[in-house]
Amino acid sequence: MPELPEVEVTRQGITPYLQGHTVTDLIVRNPQLRWPVPQIASNIIGQQIRHIRRRAKYLLLDTDAGTTIVHLGMSGSLRVVPAGSPAGKHDHIDLVLDNGQALRLNDPRRFGAWLWCELPESAHPLLQKLGPEPLSEHFNADYLAQRLKGKKQAIKQCLMDNHIVVGVGNIYANEALFAAGIDPRIAGGQITLPRLEKLVEEIKLVLAFAIKQGGTTLKDFTNAEGKPGYFAQQLHVYGRKGLPCTQCGTLLQEIRQGQRSTVFCPVCQH
Repeated sequence: MPELPEVEVTRQGITPYLQGHTVTDLIVRNPQLRWPVPQIASNIIGQQIRHIRRRAKYLLLDTDAGTTIVHLGMSGSLRVVPAGSPAGKHDHIDLVLDNGQALRLNDPRRFGAWLWCELPESAHPLLQKLGPEPLSEHFNADYLAQRLKGKKQAIKQCLMDNHIVVGVGNIYANEALFAAGIDPRIAGGQITLPRLEKLVEEIKLVLAFAIKQGGTTLKDFTNAEGKPGYFAQQLHVYGRKGLPCTQCGTLLQEIRQGQRSTVFCPVCQH
């Protein structure tokens, strides 16, 4: 599943081709995505795209009439292609622009979403209860301490709760906890403020680094054959079960938390 850095790099990649341009058509080949594509999604036709924003893993295409909300689901990707280009089997939606280009949604598993919202998007049911962005100033140690107070749930699962903070997916939760030296099994409410300050710092660093890596390894959003996904990353624990810790050499262990894989060093993380 594309995580926050992949979605942010997608936003950065498509913005130069969309922002300031007017939508001339919306071609929906298959409306049956995670939720049916609503007919009112066509309200974007004739509108100028003012901004392309990201909220959590949602992409928001702002116009004066409303906002298109796009989610890539588990297998979706967005590409910019010449308008009228032949569509492949899983090319479900084209947003056609006045510059002769089209934003194309490809989604083999159809767990993505293409929705329309005329209210402030913060009032949309999918967005209204989300926590702060992890790279924003609103996500800090004091905020996290307040949200974790009394929590018995493991810190790894707390970090992946979008009501607490958005976009810290499995890969980045693993990596940030390792960098902060925190055992992923510890109850969130037991972690001291100084350790939370270190954890918040490492979350911001690991996400910013991943976005930077994506910007250098995944630049081309105009190649219709390209399939953006996880880009080159330097991972210390995720996917390295049984390999030596990069800091102390101890073999890394793997457990399951909330049906997700957690890899950690039993020596460096405590």
